[in-house]
Amino acid sequence: MILEQPSFWLRWLFPKAIWRMDKNERSVYLTFDDGPIPESTPFILETLAHYGIKATFFMVGDNVRKYPDLYRQIVEAGHQVGNHTFNHLGAFKHWATTYIINTFKANELIHAHLFRPPHGVMRWSEYYWLRKEFKIIMWDLVTRDYSKWMTAEDVVNNVKQYARNGSIITFHDSLKSIDKLITALPESIEWLRSEGYEFKVFP
Repeated sequence: MILEQPSFWLRWLFPKAIWRMDKNERSVYLTFDDGPIPESTPFILETLAHYGIKATFFMVGDNVRKYPDLYRQIVEAGHQVGNHTFNHLGAFKHWATTYIINTFKANELIHAHLFRPPHGVMRWSEYYWLRKEFKIIMWDLVTRDYSKWMTAEDVVNNVKQYARNGSIITFHDSLKSIDKLITALPESIEWLRSEGYEFKVFP
């Protein structure tokens, strides 16, 4: 994922995926990809609890296998969960059958009705089959908190520049992002709240 907002052709290619929620509601949907891991998930959970916010965690099945207690903490805190494959597979690096099997393997641990492809892309054949079983959640705003070229201030500025009614905002529950999230997550939440946004999760 490079662009902060998805291009028209991606939305056109996957029309039944969800890219943005109701544009008439002053609300946003915080999402966190790639966890859970002990280096970042506890901070994210503590921050969300501090502000009384629920979010959606798109989790990697192998991380859930390794850190089942973190998975339980996410669920018990009332957050929504989503499937992000078992091994964070790149859609174009594997056969479609392998990708689909890997996703269902992850769901034996995650028990989700939501799916987000790693890197925000997938083959059309994978999309076709997975949308029969999952609600596919993409994004309206990628904060790029994973980028080594971005600072915490850059991440917050992306939120300020691109957030809008119904935005699905993607952060990352990962080692690449946590140093920025320590500052950027609370600052982003406070700014969004000051702008009158309500925080919601997917049904």
